[in-house]
Amino acid sequence: MIDLPGGRSHLLPKYVLELSTKNEKGATVAANTVQPCSNTEDDPITAFVSETGGLMHALNALQARDGYIDAALVPKLAKAFNITKAEVKGVISFYDDFTKAPKGKHVVRICQAEACQAVGSRSLTAHTLEKLGIGLGDTTPDGHVTVEAVYCLGLCATGPAVMIDGHVKGRVAPADLDPILDAAEAEA
Repeated sequence: MIDLPGGRSHLLPKYVLELSTKNEKGATVAANTVQPCSNTEDDPITAFVSETGGLMHALNALQARDGYIDAALVPKLAKAFNITKAEVKGVISFYDDFTKAPKGKHVVRICQAEACQAVGSRSLTAHTLEKLGIGLGDTTPDGHVTVEAVYCLGLCATGPAVMIDGHVKGRVAPADLDPILDAAEAEA
């Protein structure tokens, strides 16, 4: 906990955005997660009301805590930040990382950008969706796998590119992806 002069530590937010952390070897690595602080109530909405950009911090905290942004929280967010519900919905829908429903335990993102399309990402996507029996952006009924489109993973020279649970792979063929999907589906 950070001690502020005059005993004002209670003014610090409950959640802070961790941009980096230390790994087991002590090296600094990107974390990109929202971590709770221990000095305020457990409410990521009110924790950021007085901050510039507080809505984004609150949405990131809610996404990290719940795995999605519950539509029932939109009115509370709008009231807390003194904006309209449409503005809150606009922010949520603008950023792809904010989701309106829980994702599967495993998230497969298949690049749909032109470079990857030129080397087979559309057929890889079709194969994946057919294998799982879902549509793009959907989650399998058992909640194990979500398949999403992404528009560039930065591996344009080694497409088609896929991100699986945050790990990027290039030159992915259906035969490469099938065992990963089979293992994800088999998890209980």
